[in-house]
Amino acid sequence: MKNKPLKTISLEEVTDKYIGKPGTPKREAFENELRIDLLGEAIRQARKERNLTQEELGLLVGVKKAQISKLEHSLTDARIETIIKVFKALNAKINFNVELLNQSVELG
Repeated sequence: MKNKPLKTISLEEVTDKYIGKPGTPKREAFENELRIDLLGEAIRQARKERNLTQEELGLLVGVKKAQISKLEHSLTDARIETIIKVFKALNAKINFNVELLNQSVELG
């Protein structure tokens, strides 16, 4: 019995099939969740590179250790102000990209 060659498919094809095409609500939620995870990981890595504990970083920012833990583990929606304070305390640069959608805006 001959073995059939395996078909290779891209990650994009798998994501389209099982999560949804780009622009669909399910796909948008999936991609936003990934971004939040990356932000939490960036905070954790920067904190460790600065040899700070979660408690020490919390003191620099003015929040409790638990809030830093939640940020790092993406367990909470944080205010943008808190995230900026965290990166400033870590002496780290942060960039946000804003993408305008092709929608008209009307003033009432």
